[in-house]
Amino acid sequence: MMALPSSPKELIAWRVAKELHYGEIVNLGIGTPTLVANYLAPEMNITFQSENGFIGMGALAKPGEEIPDLVNAGGQYVTLLPGAVFFDTAMSFTIIRGGHVDVTVLGALEVDERGRLANYWIPGRGGPGIGGGMDLVVGTKRVIVAMEHTRKDGQPKIVPRCSMPITAQRMVDLIVTDLAVIRPTPEGLVLREVAPGVAVDEVVAKTSARLIVPDDVGEMVA
Repeated sequence: MMALPSSPKELIAWRVAKELHYGEIVNLGIGTPTLVANYLAPEMNITFQSENGFIGMGALAKPGEEIPDLVNAGGQYVTLLPGAVFFDTAMSFTIIRGGHVDVTVLGALEVDERGRLANYWIPGRGGPGIGGGMDLVVGTKRVIVAMEHTRKDGQPKIVPRCSMPITAQRMVDLIVTDLAVIRPTPEGLVLREVAPGVAVDEVVAKTSARLIVPDDVGEMVA
């Protein structure tokens, strides 16, 4: 059995990559989600869409090979794959709002018991802005949240009710953290997997929202 990534963010990205399917069109959000591309084999034929105006995004550019005008929505220098296409922002969001993106992977500041996420702060308070998150959550077929389980101060990010503005009323499809895989359902948040070396009790203790814990909680395995 191969060793899993030891870095929390890399572990999250590796586990999210296992949720993607052959031929899908995928949007990767800023931060941890961008690492997902590192764990996808070329034969998966995944096409990446960037909301700032192109489809067919490749890996991050290597140092010294950056093209100043070629960046993803987070301002990172990227590469292109054969067949890549550029378009304006209006077309980009038409693609998103029209339901043509299969999966979006984005970070979150909070997720609540109803599976709703908050990924931006009120203007003037600092922190991330809304960006394309609202359109992506509403328009994409599947939404996966990729985030660390707690804040830097140890406070839970999975909460009974979000204290920050809700990005959308839609329930996300999956939450992947460095501690667990949780699936929102109409009945509540179901704990599906724990990370290697992590006990179910630890996940419950670091989650302020109510968790449904089945008898058969699995473990993330390669």
